[in-house]
Amino acid sequence: MNASTLRFRRAALAVVAAAVLPVTLTACSDSGDSDKGDKADSAKSSPSTPAEAPETPADGASEGMTSDKPFGTACASVPENGAGSFNGMAKDPVATAASNNPALSTLVTAVKKAGLVDTLNTAQDITVFAPTNDAFAKIPKADLDKLLADKAQLTKVLTYHVVGERLAPQKLESGSYATLAKSKLTTAGSGESYKVNDASNVVCGNVQTSNATVHIVDSVLMPAQ
Repeated sequence: MNASTLRFRRAALAVVAAAVLPVTLTACSDSGDSDKGDKADSAKSSPSTPAEAPETPADGASEGMTSDKPFGTACASVPENGAGSFNGMAKDPVATAASNNPALSTLVTAVKKAGLVDTLNTAQDITVFAPTNDAFAKIPKADLDKLLADKAQLTKVLTYHVVGERLAPQKLESGSYATLAKSKLTTAGSGESYKVNDASNVVCGNVQTSNATVHIVDSVLMPAQ
């Protein structure tokens, strides 16, 4: 092979190499870009970990809903232990339970004078709106002494505080109930704020005894004459 032919072939190979090399580099570059695109597409299509959903409150746990426990500002004065505590009162019939609560001593005295201890203790599923000592103190002393000395009138007043069914707080929202005195009382309110006859406030409600639900009130209820 002469020198001229050899130079021709080398020149031809150089031309081919120059033509092929850019194509190869372009293919490599396209492949790399494709991999990056695939990874980006994969990242876009892969869902991120969802945030945890807030827990749904259990039934009956909604804010503002009255629970089945006693409620009210005066409940703080009830003893934590013993027969006069909420747990202790729940074991006794209502007149006995009230006698163990120091805040109801005037009511207990009145119940005894009226001869209603056995009547209240043997009744089944009743509600008692129980006036506190302070509620009786709102009555002028002369009038209170006169009431305590008149058994018939005292019986009428005390039995006006008794309804012949258990009234849960929800039933106090808007109600009219017959009492053992054969006349009606009304209730209104919501949450933990209730009134009886638009005048007497429930200051410690939903207190349970073995035979009654007790709502302690801050005024003595007077039946219509």
